[in-house]
Formats: sequence, structure tokens, C-alpha cells
Amino acid sequence: MKKVLLLLANGFESYEASVFTDVFGWNLYEGDQNTELVSVGLHPVLSCTWGYSCIPMRQIEEVDLNDFDALAIPGGFEQANFYEDAFSEDFLSIIQHFDKANKPIAAICVAGLAVAKSGVLTDRFGTTYRFKNNPRQNQMKEYGVLVQSNERIVEDRNIITSSSPETALDVAFRLLELLTNEENTAEVKRRMGFA
Repeated sequence: MKKVLLLLANGFESYEASVFTDVFGWNLYEGDQNTELVSVGLHPVLSCTWGYSCIPMRQIEEVDLNDFDALAIPGGFEQANFYEDAFSEDFLSIIQHFDKANKPIAAICVAGLAVAKSGVLTDRFGTTYRFKNNPRQNQMKEYGVLVQSNERIVEDRNIITSSSPETALDVAFRLLELLTNEENTAEVKRRMGFA
């Protein structure tokens, strides 16, 4: 069984988390049935960007990071205090742990900034939220990332970063493909109604 740690920061965007729960949930029932997703937070109750609360399945101190095969991180909003958790030492050390073990890390939108701040993307390719007059890609460059500003999704070795919430489902499917295979991922997509 391949285990995915869904790392949630306060202020995360619920849609960006839900794509992982849906894709890996569908795989558990309709795919190869060989994946498990565990949501983990730094607090017993987390606030989502759009004003409701979420109870993660586990607290970070309750899990052994070595038990997991991949890391998934949804982005969030500064106004919802996303960066307080996402830039914390505890959060960044989890990212560093997965990169050191060369395990897949999938970060959606501004979650890529946490990956960059952790230092694991220095001198590597990546992207983050891109929109006219938005400073996030420049911020990522300041962390030493070779930002691919025109790409929706960037994959550099074990790390996937993306440029907006629009990419979230594609990132989740790519992570599933990395943990299972292309044929299984195509079957999960088909059963979910995607052509």
C-alpha cells in the first residue's frame, strides 16, 4: 500500500486539497486499490481559505514520516494566514524530509512557495501562482528557483509545482501515476468520467 501524506496548513484552499482526496479515494475503490491518503495538520482544527473548518485525520506528531511514499500540499491564501503554517520550521522540515528521501512532492499553486522556502528547489525548475501583477513568481525566484513562468505544471526530478488552482486535478492525477502507473491512472480517470 502506497501512502500519501496530505499536508494541510491553516488557510489552505479546500478545492486544492479535495482533488487529492478524490483521486486517491477513487483509486482506493475503483483503481488498483493500493493507495491510502492521510491528511495531517499542525493543529487539531484548521481553517480553510473560504471560512470553514477542517479536522485533519492526524497531527504531525502522530505520524512517522518514513511510513509515507509521497507528499501532497495544497496552496492557500495569505489573507487566511496560510503562510504562518506553510513557512513554519515544522512544515518546511517535512518537505525537506521527503526530498532527502527522493519521494514525490506535489505542490499546488502557492504551496510551491513553501517548497521553495524549504531550500529543496534551489537551482531547480519550478513555478507558482501566476497572474498579472502578482508577486508570487518573483518571490519564488528570490528563493533561488529557476521559475518557469509560462508553464502550468513543472516537474523537476521528484518535485511537481503548479501555477494555479486550475492545475490541481492534473497534479493529483500525475501523483497517482507516479505511485501506480499510467494504465491505472487512465482507468481511474475514466471511472471518474474524464475522457
